[in-house]
Amino acid sequence: MSVDKEEISRTVLELDKEFNRRWSNGDNRGYLDAYTDDATYFEPAVKEMIVGKDKIIAWIDSIYFNEHIVRNEYLNPQVHVNGSGDFALMAYNLNTYVLDEKGQEQLNCAWNTSHGYQLIDGQWRIVHSNWALTQTTTEETTS
Repeated sequence: MSVDKEEISRTVLELDKEFNRRWSNGDNRGYLDAYTDDATYFEPAVKEMIVGKDKIIAWIDSIYFNEHIVRNEYLNPQVHVNGSGDFALMAYNLNTYVLDEKGQEQLNCAWNTSHGYQLIDGQWRIVHSNWALTQTTTEETTS
């Protein structure tokens, strides 16, 4: 059986964009409902990796608020699909924009993002999610 990696890449990217659109409009359930029961999660505000859908949901629900994001800018999206077509690793840079007090767009946050998606019972589910702030240091380092 042939795997259409381009089609899978488009599907996963569009699914992620839909989750992000919902998040930006005050509905965090797109991402949260997509996590598998044993998913893992990293972001700058957590000290240790969060393991398990229930713990991820509890964490995000404790910090989530609608920032009224008016625009998302996906930069450099890359999706790597395995040979059997049931796992995809997606990485991209994401800039989010909000309106300032004058009604002008301003950069809210710039992210380096990666998600591992697995095809389970015909649905793409998130098994791992990593959100990192872009350029948190101005010096090159390897550790």
